[in-house]
Amino acid sequence: MREYVLVINPGSTSTKVGLFKEEESVYEAKLNHSPQELEKFNKITEQYELRKQIILQWLNEIDIKTAEIKAVVGRGGLLRPMPGGTYKVTEAMIKDLNLGFQGEHASNLGGIIAKAIADAEGIEAYIVDPVAVDEFENVARVSGIPEIQRRSLGHALNIKAVGHRVAADLNKEFQEVNLVVAHLGGGISVAPVKKGKLVDYNNANEMGPFSPERAGGVPIGDLAKLCFSGKYTHAEIKGKLRGKGGLTGYLRTNNAIEVEERIETGDEKAKLVYDAMCYQIAKEIGAMATVLDGKVDAVVLTGGIAYSNYVTKTIAESVSFIAPVMIHPGEDEMKALNEGVLRVTTGNERFKIYEEEVNIND
Repeated sequence: MREYVLVINPGSTSTKVGLFKEEESVYEAKLNHSPQELEKFNKITEQYELRKQIILQWLNEIDIKTAEIKAVVGRGGLLRPMPGGTYKVTEAMIKDLNLGFQGEHASNLGGIIAKAIADAEGIEAYIVDPVAVDEFENVARVSGIPEIQRRSLGHALNIKAVGHRVAADLNKEFQEVNLVVAHLGGGISVAPVKKGKLVDYNNANEMGPFSPERAGGVPIGDLAKLCFSGKYTHAEIKGKLRGKGGLTGYLRTNNAIEVEERIETGDEKAKLVYDAMCYQIAKEIGAMATVLDGKVDAVVLTGGIAYSNYVTKTIAESVSFIAPVMIHPGEDEMKALNEGVLRVTTGNERFKIYEEEVNIND
């Protein structure tokens, strides 16, 4: 009897796998891949057969046959800009995943492996809300410099999954609510969700609040001077913006728990910088509320840092006048991927078909 959904979430040196029975996680594991295993491959997608076999071996170890799986879902990769939703994996999608249409990333393997395992059993393979989700309204794309266009880049999978849960909490459909969702992690994405669509983003790599390791929207004039000062290489500047910016740049740590411990011991600099991060998050939430004309059903705080009472309380004090603040801490990508499949198999949502020419305004 087919009763499980197999979830596959590839990372750079590991593959997270899980088996779900309806909403229940029955088995989950992190399958690690040694550098020696991976270094012989020139492209990430060439790792497909190795990772597939390790997943099949894991299923054998937990005594689950592929004949017991009813669907397979993989983490979505760097595909063409596309509307959000649950997509059936097609040959057109496989082509672009192998090509690396918007770049090489381990997540490109998700759909490829999912389809291979599903095809062998005659069942369906899906991806859900990949990084490539683009639901921007045209006005949100204009940057102020004609040569540069604002891009849709954020934590779409978690933001959409949390949006569905919040809508259910409000006894509404996802397509009926307006939300401002702040994903608080190593990067911080703040998105206005308008009737189920992510119509804007701050792009956690380049704009918006600084985060534990990203600089966010810094003063561009001073940044330009820094770039041409001769003191730093291009790679070093990129490192300051992503990886060595934010809390890491000021406090030499990206660990929010450590920062809060330092605040408790009286570290005034740690408190100032941490409060500044919360201040910038709240300010971005306020800005995104204007995209929704102030008609906001809830402000939602999610991601790993949303476990912090210090952060959520500080932000809520500043933004609760906009709408009720709801806390959904963590980023459970495995659960979110399974939920995307369940919405299709229960008839609550229709799956979408990826084509080489995607209408992002669909």
